[in-house]
Amino acid sequence: MSSADPRPTVVPYGGSPFGPQGSPRAGRVMRVVGPVMGVVWVVFLAQPWQAAWEAPHGVGRVVSLVAILLLAASFAWVVFTRAPNDRPLSRRSAVLLLTGQAVLVALSCIAAHEDGLVGLVFMSVSAVFLLRAPRALGVALWSCAIVLVVPRLVPGWHTIDDLVVSLVLASLSVFGFTMLVLRNRQLQAARDEVAVLAVERERERIARDMHDVLGHSLTVISVKAELAARMFEVDPARARDEILQVQSLARSALADVRGMVTATRAVTLAGELAGARQAFDSAAIEAEIPGSSDEVPEPLRVLFAWALREATTNVLRHAAATRVRVTMTADTLTVDDDGDGPPGEAPGDAVGDGNGLHGLVERARQSGARVEVSRGPLGGYRLLVTTKEVA
Repeated sequence: MSSADPRPTVVPYGGSPFGPQGSPRAGRVMRVVGPVMGVVWVVFLAQPWQAAWEAPHGVGRVVSLVAILLLAASFAWVVFTRAPNDRPLSRRSAVLLLTGQAVLVALSCIAAHEDGLVGLVFMSVSAVFLLRAPRALGVALWSCAIVLVVPRLVPGWHTIDDLVVSLVLASLSVFGFTMLVLRNRQLQAARDEVAVLAVERERERIARDMHDVLGHSLTVISVKAELAARMFEVDPARARDEILQVQSLARSALADVRGMVTATRAVTLAGELAGARQAFDSAAIEAEIPGSSDEVPEPLRVLFAWALREATTNVLRHAAATRVRVTMTADTLTVDDDGDGPPGEAPGDAVGDGNGLHGLVERARQSGARVEVSRGPLGGYRLLVTTKEVA
C-alpha cells in the first residue's frame, strides 16, 4: 500500500454533548446512536485487513487477520461500554487493555507490514476513552513516534508519515469532545444540585413563615382562652368578649395561612404594634408601645414587624414578664421585658435556640441588619434589631 492511501482522521465520541440537557428520550437515543457512529470507523481497519489478506498464505497471515479482528472488537467494546461512561476505567485495567491492543497491532504487522500501524489510531482513541485524562495523549505521542521510526528501521517497509496527522487529529478531537461532554454533564449535575438546594431553601422558608404566622396567633389565642376561662364565673360578659376575640384571631390566623400559601399575606408594622398592645393587655402585662411607626423607613418596616411579632410571642410564651417596653428609632427596634431573662449575663449574646429567632436572623441578614438577644435594663430579655454597625 502507498503512503497516499486514505487514513482515519477522526473517531466520533459515542454521545452528544448536549444530550443531558435534552429530553430523556433524545439522551437515550444518542447513547445508542453515538457509539454506533463511533464503531463505524473500524472500516478503516479494512486497509491493514486487505494488506494482510493479500499476503502469502501461512501462519503469519492467519495471525494478522485474527489480530485485526480482535483489535476491531476491542475498539467496539471500548466505544459501546466506556464512551457513554463518565468515570474512567481503573488504571490497571486500562493499562492491560491498551497493552493487549498494542500486542494486536504488532501481530497485525506480521502480514500487513507498515499498514498494520493504522491500528495505533484506534489504540490512541481507546486510551482517551479509558483514561479520561491528559495522560491519554501520551499514548498518541508514543504512537506517533512508532509511526515515524519503525517503518524506517524495518527493511522493506515504506514510510507512512501521513498517519501521524490522523493520529494527532483523532486523539485531540476525541479528547476535546470527551472533555466537553464531561464538563457538560458536570454542569447539568451542578444545576440539578442547585435545584435541590432551592427546593430545600423554599421548604425552610415555608416552615419559618408557618412558625412566625401560627406561633404568634396561637399564643395569643391560648392567652385569651385562659383569660376567658378565668372570667367565665366572675364576669361572663368579659369572658364572652374574649371568646369572640379568640374566634376573630382564629379566623385571622386562617387567613394568614391562606395568604402565605398564595403569597398574598402582608405583615405591617402598624398592625403588629396594635396586635402586640392587644395581646399584652389580654395577658395583664404592662406595655409601653409606640403609637406610631412613621419614623421607620419603608425598607425596615416589614423586618421590624416580624421582629415585634416574634418578641411578643416569646414574652407571652416564655418570659413570665409583667412589664414590656418597645422602643423604635429609624434604624433600631428594641423590646425589653422584666421576665426571667436569658441564661447568660453577657450583653449582645448570639441568638439562642428557637426557630422563630433563627428565622428572624435570616430576615435581618437579607435586610442588612443584625439581631441581638441579651439581658436588658428591665432585668429580663432584650431583643435588639438594628442596622447600626457594631461599635
